[in-house]
Amino acid sequence: MKVYKYGANVDTDVIIPARHLNDPSPAALASHCMEDIDASFASTVEEGDIIVAGPNFGCGSSREHAPLAIKSCGVKCVIAPSFARIFYRNAINIGMPILECPEAAEAIQAGDTVTVDFKTGVITDETLGRTFQAAPFPEFIEGIIQSGGLLNSLKARGVAK
Repeated sequence: MKVYKYGANVDTDVIIPARHLNDPSPAALASHCMEDIDASFASTVEEGDIIVAGPNFGCGSSREHAPLAIKSCGVKCVIAPSFARIFYRNAINIGMPILECPEAAEAIQAGDTVTVDFKTGVITDETLGRTFQAAPFPEFIEGIIQSGGLLNSLKARGVAK
């Protein structure tokens, strides 16, 4: 999967600008994802691509539209040294995998081909021929991601309708 790389402190207003929140449908959000930092992102990203970024990815507002916009573009996961806590929780709640791995975030470059094994936390940069170890998700978070989000996970367990 191809990598798109961004710097530190990418905030939710850059991920999905507020001016595009009038239509909160996943397709509309995806069409404007990252446009203020990378005008070609939405038109070039492909299913399974990966975002690698600097620390504090997803800072700013608590807007849950930001991880939804990324997921709706087909991005497989986001790798960064750290995430804003509310972005982290919003991403997990919608079933969007995000991995904290400072070494991978520093070494992986835009355009590299990267694969991720979420069960083990192993990130492989096939371009560099290197592997990196992120902490794998705890079983309950893996279940949320596999279900496509928290609500789907709760429905599958009969806790929600």
